[in-house]
Amino acid sequence: MKEFKRKYSLNPAATVRIKTKFRRIVTDLPVPESLSIFEKLNKYEPVSMQGQPPIIIDHSESFSVFDRWGNQWIDFSSGVLISNVGNSHPAIRKALHEMIERPLLSTYVFPHEKRVELVELLCEIFPFKGYKVFLLSTGSEAAENAIKLARTYSMEKYGPGKKYIVGFINSFHGRTMGAQLAGGMEKGKKWLGDPDTSFVHVPFPDGYKNENTHFDLFTETLNSSGIKPEEVCGVISESYQGVGPDFFPASYARNLENWCRENDVLLIMDEIQSGFGRTGKLFTFQHYGIKPDIVTCGKGISSSLPLSAVIGREDIMDLYGPGSMTSTHSGSPLPVAAAVENIKLLKSGCYIKNAEKLGPVLKNGLLDIRKKHPLQAGCVHSLGLVAGIQIVRPGTKEPDSETAFRINERCFRKGLLMFAPVGIAGECIKIAPTLDITEDALKEGISVLSEAMDEICN
Repeated sequence: MKEFKRKYSLNPAATVRIKTKFRRIVTDLPVPESLSIFEKLNKYEPVSMQGQPPIIIDHSESFSVFDRWGNQWIDFSSGVLISNVGNSHPAIRKALHEMIERPLLSTYVFPHEKRVELVELLCEIFPFKGYKVFLLSTGSEAAENAIKLARTYSMEKYGPGKKYIVGFINSFHGRTMGAQLAGGMEKGKKWLGDPDTSFVHVPFPDGYKNENTHFDLFTETLNSSGIKPEEVCGVISESYQGVGPDFFPASYARNLENWCRENDVLLIMDEIQSGFGRTGKLFTFQHYGIKPDIVTCGKGISSSLPLSAVIGREDIMDLYGPGSMTSTHSGSPLPVAAAVENIKLLKSGCYIKNAEKLGPVLKNGLLDIRKKHPLQAGCVHSLGLVAGIQIVRPGTKEPDSETAFRINERCFRKGLLMFAPVGIAGECIKIAPTLDITEDALKEGISVLSEAMDEICN
């Protein structure tokens, strides 16, 4: 059996006791009484599921996460950018109870009224008219469907020669075959065997890992690969790359849209982790002033249960006839009920406004940390309530995943919960608090991160 290095230790270590308004650490960590639970997980689950800080979550509310031994963390993860309106929102819980008591738990694609309400809501809040919604279960499934639609649209209109999907280096769209082919993380593609040459990748203009932010690099890369614009059927990109987060320069995004329009190429924006208020607008692509043809959604669409969606132009979404583009849990009642309440909450305005208001607080706090540690904190990218610090070997741009991990683990022991570092080599400390976090709690979380970096990097 292949051996993997376990990063987070399961040996309980003495931890400084903490009691503040938003944090409480009253045991050693990991909690000694939790070890038997981890042992069962290790026995019955694959090792791939063991990559997060060793907490057994008992319950979560708003921007706080609790175990059952009295510990409390500030949540800077949002459950991997899911719980946008806060963990376990009372309105969402109430909607789920009502659906269970009806009772209605599954429907396949037989209609129910909440499904109608949800797709209508999604079309109402989408910034452009003439779009339809297809509900699915996961982000990967949404990405697969977007690729399928782009190929179908172009091949039916122009024939099989218009087949190329252009993605971006370091992008991530999911772990199923099509999603990983479209994604730009080469280390995740080894299992695919021979490359599919109809998927090509161009550099992403993040301004740090790739300093060239001119759109000419896009066309030059395609030209050097021998691909003509009339052979491209779709361009797919995260609205911000999750490895950073890394954002488009607005001018680049608009040039990309213009290129797609000139060549009848479908522009697919992946909003699976960037959507539903995360960056201070309902959708992150709105910051760029562009109009996508297809948008994939997930995570924050429900702030709770598994649900995803593809939002696309009517002429694209209606390419397949009745019964030929469905999914077993399309519009499943419980996730749909949660999503309806979630979107109603987002429409109230307070959550998106809070992300917009607190965005500068988060960014400035992280920039202050970078000023203290300019050699290790390579760059800070931040917008709304998502941000990242790239940890590098002193004085270089070389990723330092080990130091990033130690900072992350130290934060966990201090009552600040983040998911494990991400990035191209695990060097990015990702910050993604729930959108209902208060300014005091956000500042306390930033101060904990600053303390952890002082202790690890000095």
